[in-house]
Amino acid sequence: MKYIGWILGILVAVALSMSGLQYVASERVEVVELHTLDENRAQVVTRLWVVDDEGYQYLRVGADGSGWFSRIQDNGIFQITRNDITASYTAELRPEKSDRINQLMQSKYTWGDTLIAYLVGSREGSIPIQLNASTSH
Repeated sequence: MKYIGWILGILVAVALSMSGLQYVASERVEVVELHTLDENRAQVVTRLWVVDDEGYQYLRVGADGSGWFSRIQDNGIFQITRNDITASYTAELRPEKSDRINQLMQSKYTWGDTLIAYLVGSREGSIPIQLNASTSH
């Protein structure tokens, strides 16, 4: 029985360590807040990485999608808070820029990007999302 307790303790410690490492990897460099609405019209805030290229800001979604990405597609216009400034945007999928945006994310987020890719799968098939300023609110 003593060994089962040790094994469970080690497993819990490893899980907590991995969660903590993932948090540090995700939050140690710039993170923006994406404001979307769910199916009940309640606001959902998601913290995401962002890079800049050729005058545009880019998010990146994995090939298998995500809840925040589905909400962007469902809502059309959404808000991003970056450097304490909130602005409205529309999304334009730019799959042809996948290699470039992945490279920029890796350069900016370094080992954090590598770790997250390892935990969730490769970045292959990820889709860059170009943020286009919206004039409608």
